[in-house]
Amino acid sequence: MLRDGLEEEGTAPTGSSGATLSAEALAEGLFKRVKDALVERPRTPLSTYRVQLHQGFTFQQARDVVPFLRRLGISDLYASPYLKATPGSTHGYDCVDHQHLNPEVGSTEDHQALCATLRENGLGQVLDVVPNHMGIERGNPLWFDVLENGPSSVYAKYFDIDWSPVKEELRDKVLLPILGDQYGVVLEKGELKLSFRDGAFFVNYYDHLLPLAPRQYGRVLRHGLERLEAKLGADSEPMVELLSILTAIEHLPLRTEVERPRVVERHREKEVIKRRLAVVVEKSPEVAAYIEDNIRVFNGEPGNPRSFDLLDRVLASCSYRLAHWRVAGEEINYRRFFDINGLAAIRVEDPEVFQEAHALVFRWLRDGCVTGLRIDHPDGLFDPTAYFLDLQERYFVERAHAVFLQDLAGDDTRWPGVEAALKERWRAEVTQSPDSVLRKALYVVVEKIQGGRERIPEAWAVHGTTGYRFANAVSGVFVHPAAEPHLTETYERLTGEKGDFAELVYQKKLLIMRVSMASEINVLAHELNRISEMSRRTRDFTLNSLRRALVEFIALFPVYRTYVDGWRPGLDARDVQYVEWTIQRAKERNATTNASIFDFLRDILLRQYPPQSDERERAVMLRFAMKLQQVTGPVMAKGLEDTVFYIYNRLVSLNEVGGEPERFGTRTTTFHLRNQERAEHWPASQLTTSTHDTKRSEDVRARINVLTELPEEWRKLARRWLRLTEKFAQALPSGAAPSANDVYLFLQTLVGAWPMGETLSPEARADFHRRMREYMAKAIKEAKVRTSWTNPDSAYDDAVAHFVDACFDEEKGEGFLEEVRVFKRRIERAGQHNALGQLVLKLASPGVVDTYQGCELWDLSLVDPDNRRPVDFTLRSRLLEELDSQAREDAAGLCSRLVAGLDDGRAKLFLLAHGLRLRQRQQELFRRGGYRALELSGPRAQGAVAFARELDDAGVVVCAPRYVLEALESPQGLSGAYADTFLDLPEAYAGMMFRDVFTGRQVRPERGAGGVVLPLAPLLERFPVVLLERSTG
Repeated sequence: MLRDGLEEEGTAPTGSSGATLSAEALAEGLFKRVKDALVERPRTPLSTYRVQLHQGFTFQQARDVVPFLRRLGISDLYASPYLKATPGSTHGYDCVDHQHLNPEVGSTEDHQALCATLRENGLGQVLDVVPNHMGIERGNPLWFDVLENGPSSVYAKYFDIDWSPVKEELRDKVLLPILGDQYGVVLEKGELKLSFRDGAFFVNYYDHLLPLAPRQYGRVLRHGLERLEAKLGADSEPMVELLSILTAIEHLPLRTEVERPRVVERHREKEVIKRRLAVVVEKSPEVAAYIEDNIRVFNGEPGNPRSFDLLDRVLASCSYRLAHWRVAGEEINYRRFFDINGLAAIRVEDPEVFQEAHALVFRWLRDGCVTGLRIDHPDGLFDPTAYFLDLQERYFVERAHAVFLQDLAGDDTRWPGVEAALKERWRAEVTQSPDSVLRKALYVVVEKIQGGRERIPEAWAVHGTTGYRFANAVSGVFVHPAAEPHLTETYERLTGEKGDFAELVYQKKLLIMRVSMASEINVLAHELNRISEMSRRTRDFTLNSLRRALVEFIALFPVYRTYVDGWRPGLDARDVQYVEWTIQRAKERNATTNASIFDFLRDILLRQYPPQSDERERAVMLRFAMKLQQVTGPVMAKGLEDTVFYIYNRLVSLNEVGGEPERFGTRTTTFHLRNQERAEHWPASQLTTSTHDTKRSEDVRARINVLTELPEEWRKLARRWLRLTEKFAQALPSGAAPSANDVYLFLQTLVGAWPMGETLSPEARADFHRRMREYMAKAIKEAKVRTSWTNPDSAYDDAVAHFVDACFDEEKGEGFLEEVRVFKRRIERAGQHNALGQLVLKLASPGVVDTYQGCELWDLSLVDPDNRRPVDFTLRSRLLEELDSQAREDAAGLCSRLVAGLDDGRAKLFLLAHGLRLRQRQQELFRRGGYRALELSGPRAQGAVAFARELDDAGVVVCAPRYVLEALESPQGLSGAYADTFLDLPEAYAGMMFRDVFTGRQVRPERGAGGVVLPLAPLLERFPVVLLERSTG
């Protein structure tokens, strides 16, 4: 397949003639041919559709959906991770084996069938890849080997483990915080049990299966050995074999040995020992019974503490230290994904680890089954810049390898030399020509959260982000700025909370570092202390003062991380700016702290090393800076997204991943500026409004935004509802339960997520009740104010659950709920218009439009797991067929009917399909087209957002009304409200003809007193948003 169209006379050998050329000549020929192919046929999506694959939605089911996606106008399936994951995983971000598919999702044949169906329908596939971490709770053979062999494991370097931690008892061990109580309590209750199977010993703790250290087999097997010898006889075959096995065990290299030959020897011999032991047990019932008896002895007797001494000694010699789960935050010595103990970070900066983690993915890329990648959590990587280059290089080499094998008829013996030359040639090209197509030949987007004006580093070989910045920007333009002081006052008065957002973020980041990530901070502080001891000018800094400076720096750091590395000659100006700003703020907040400590930290982070430092010392300082960068991101994410966003409840539609709730919405000029920047620099970045990670779906945010159009009425209702529900709260020693702040969150969520329509069936009401109960249970724990996951307050948890139940009770809460329903119904239509408005803006904006599963119709989901519910694709496919049929007969009439019945969501599906198909028709316009912000004139000039896309003779004009509640409630309706409001167009648009994408009618701009204009009122008569395509016929 890759060879098709690549032949070029004189560029590379075919057949046996390749054997006569040098590796360099072969590489040069391959380089040119593959590069030409990538230039000629680049693969960049126009639109993606995200599906969540798991045992409830498999490859087969995804395959069945493909024809629907094609008809919808989707260019690429966008799949969640589907490498083998922890059994029962619903998301796939806990991969346990990079070499195999997740069997719960389907077989290799199922995967191939999905890929074939995608090709047949002309769709590509963007795959979500997780390079930062692996799941380690169950079924991970690499982690299992590490637990068995410690630093001597062949996979020890795969994981980011500190084998020489601060705590001496953890040297050459991994802390495993999996116990439900203190270690000694768990041990003496008999919950830790030794077992034997297939020649190997294990430690069982409920559903955890842990390996016993191989050298500890001897301790178990020698216990009471004289009894077995007396029974079998010293010269019996089983006894001789068992003694030989014990000798082999004694000669195993220690688990602390890391020299490669000894590691390989241990890896080989321990498996030989297991096989021999399995055979002797199978052949000798006496040996089997002996081992069974010994296991019973080692497992002890509850009530007799001394009976557990044997097992205690065995466990003490293993490569892991079992501990209560609560100690993880302070003592864990392996890097995790955020603070999740079951997700251990891996070291993809190591070439061997990189290859192991991506081998299967690159096979799919080489075969054309996968055509793009989404990279999860790049901020966790040691060196993201290098990683993205490695991805692009590997992709190019894999493409070249496929052609090489075809040309040389499968002779792969010369490939290593050719590969080395190819890599050298590729690196030279991308270094000398930063704009080379090879730098971004593979479509890659990254889950990068950008704060404020933060931009993606230009050095990254990626096409953009997964679109959270756009999601917040497009939602924000529907937030009325005039409501800010009113809603701020309402929030503070009704909840007693103060609105200092920056201080709240600072305090919660401190909380995370104190509770969840104290271990990471301790490791960094001790390393910084060791660095200070390298110079007589800094050796007087104390460990405590250095730790305080480090904590202060991280707490004040304004973005997720910097990207300093050791291989690029200079520093990115963004990194210097953020570090300098933070150091200055830290000095100002800590006037009594020696300022030179902060200067010392700054110099290390910005590679301003002391002149007298040697190469080794500089390497240590660089490594510290790069390790610190891996910590600032998780602290920010946990402190902001997973804590503050559940506390700062002024307007919860702003509390979205990547959002800035302290900024009240998005100015139109800012929205246009970001679209313009994306068009110029990141035209293939994704545009999203809902994902599997968003706190609220796009439609929930759209409805909550309507509260900014009636802030005084909301103030009165919120105050009344707080009083109405006060009787459902409970008085606890810690205060009212739930707190006023939690109730305020509940009220906004209730209004925002209430299902569409006039009434709820009993079944729908019960389901909504359950969802709200589950949401509040999660929200109060994430907030970490009165309860949390690590320190739950069952009284508060129960009180909140009781509160929700009372609100939904047909007798107790009926009056309250009816008022909420009436208010919800009032703002519902305006919320629907907001949702359609943000969708049409997304469809026309620069970037790759992403649709999250199920969002073709109204989706009022909350945070996971609520947003991962099953999707009825059969319904959606049928509705699309019906809409297409009706549109062919009378598009304008259909639009009127859709607007009259907005509750069923068909208008959203209609809009999405027509917008995606427009992108398919005008591919170059949406890939390369320019962006022009458009202004409006007239009485509702601020009541809409509009822009145009332009490329040669192609063009599109889009306009989304906003702040429409008053217009919808007025007698003249939406269209009448926009009478005398005009869309101002450039002079060049005079005489152009446009086609309304929804109704099909022809539209020609007019010449008014102020220039070329389009009256908005006629454009809004049939459909609530405007999308015009320039007619060239």
